[in-house]
Amino acid sequence: MEESEALTGSVNSAYLSPVESGDEEEEEEEDQSPLLTEHTPARSLYTAAGDKPQDHYNLVYIIFFILGVGSLLPWNFFITAKHYWLYKLTNSSSPSHSSDLSNYFESYLSIASTVPSVLCLLLNFILVNKVSSAVRVLSSLAVMLVIFVITTALVKVDTSAVMQEFFVATLVCVAVVSGASNIFTGSLFGVSGRFPMRISQALISGQAMGGTLCAVASVVDLAAAADVTDSALAFFLLADVFVVLCIVMYLLLPRLTYCRYYMQSPEERASPPCGVSGNGTPSVPPLRPILQRTAVLGLCVFYVFCVSIVVFPAISSGIESVSKDTGSPWTTKYFTPLTSFFLYNVADFCGRQITAWVQAPGPKSRLLPALVALRTVFVPLFIFCNYQPRGHIPTVLFAQDVYPVVFVSLLGLSNGYLGTLPMIYGPKMVQKELAEAAGVVMSFFLTLGLAAGSAFSVLIVHYI
Repeated sequence: MEESEALTGSVNSAYLSPVESGDEEEEEEEDQSPLLTEHTPARSLYTAAGDKPQDHYNLVYIIFFILGVGSLLPWNFFITAKHYWLYKLTNSSSPSHSSDLSNYFESYLSIASTVPSVLCLLLNFILVNKVSSAVRVLSSLAVMLVIFVITTALVKVDTSAVMQEFFVATLVCVAVVSGASNIFTGSLFGVSGRFPMRISQALISGQAMGGTLCAVASVVDLAAAADVTDSALAFFLLADVFVVLCIVMYLLLPRLTYCRYYMQSPEERASPPCGVSGNGTPSVPPLRPILQRTAVLGLCVFYVFCVSIVVFPAISSGIESVSKDTGSPWTTKYFTPLTSFFLYNVADFCGRQITAWVQAPGPKSRLLPALVALRTVFVPLFIFCNYQPRGHIPTVLFAQDVYPVVFVSLLGLSNGYLGTLPMIYGPKMVQKELAEAAGVVMSFFLTLGLAAGSAFSVLIVHYI
C-alpha cells in the first residue's frame, strides 16, 4: 500500500490513518491480528492483537477454511457429475426425446443455477439484520443436505420410464441447491467480515481448495472409474459428508472465545451466542454508505471473476493439444482435465493463499483496479490458443502446448490474488455494525461477475 494514501476507515478497519487513530487505537487493534501466526512481518498490515482473545492453534482459521471448502465442494461435485446426468437423460427407449434433454441440459443447468443465485443473495442482504447468520447458515446447509441425500438415493434407481419428470426434478434440485449454497456462502462472507481479515482469507482459500479437490476427484475418476453411476455415487456421498462436516464446524464456533469476541458488540460480548447479529436491529442495512466505501472494491471483484469465467472453463476447456494426433493419453484423455481444470484450481488456491502473507496493493490504491483491468488481455490470449472447433477466427498464434499451460497458471494465480484482496478489504472499509452486510454485498458483486462472465463466454465461444 502506498504510504501517501489517506484511508478513511472506521473502527472496524485496519487502515486508519495516523491522524484518526489516536482515540481509537484500542478498538483498531481488534482487527490487527496476523493472518497465520502471532509473528507479524515488518511489511504486514497487521500487528499483534495484544490482550484480545487469540485464535489458539489457528482453530478458527481452520474451521473457516473447512467451511470454505464445504461452500463450493458439494456444488462442484453436483455439476462435475456431467456424464452421470447425460447417462440418466439418454438411458431411454425414446432416443430422440432423451437426446433433446441431454443436448440442452447444460444450458438449462446454467439458467437454473444462476437466477436463484442472484435472487438468494438479494434476499440474504435483506435478511442480514432480521435473521441471525446462524439461522441462515444452518438452514441453508440443512436444505442442501436434504437435496443431496435425495440425489444420492436416486443414483442407482432406474429413471428411464420417467425421463421428463427426472429432468424437471433435477433442475428444481439444481435451483434449490444453488440458492441455498449462495445463502450459505453469502452468510459466511458476512460472518467473516466481523473477524480480522485472516478469517476472510481462510474462507476464500478454502473455496479454492474445494475446486482443487473436485478437479483431483475428476482426474481420478477419469483414470479409474468403470461405471458412471459408481462415480456419481462417490461424488454425492462425499458431498453429503462435507455438508454434515460444515454443520458440525459451524456449531463448534459458539464454543470458542475468539469467535464470541468478534461476533458480538462490546456491550454484548458476555451473552449472545456466536452467529447472532450484534446490533439486533430488525431492518434492512443501509446500502448507500456501504457502496460509498466499497463500490470500487466490489467492481474489482466483479471484473476479476467476470474475466475468469469468460475464459474458464468455456474457452480453456476447448483448447486441444497440438499433438493430439499422436494418440498419447497426455494429449487426448488427460490434456484438458489437467491443463484446464486441475492447473487452474491449483493456481487459484496459490493466489488466494499468498494473500495470507502479502496484502498489496492497498484497498484505495489505484494500482489494484489497474491490475484487475489488465486481466482483460487473457481473453485474446486464450482465443488464439489451439481452441477447437474454430468457425470465424481460423488463426492460431500460440501453437504449442506450453502456452495454454502458462496462460491458465497466470489466469488462476491472478484470479486468486486479485479476487481475494478486495473481498477481504471490503468489510473493513465500513463501520463495524455494517461489516456483515458489506461482506454480503461483496459476495453479491462476485456472483454478478460470475453471471456476466457466463453470458459473455457463450457469445465469445460462438464467434471464435
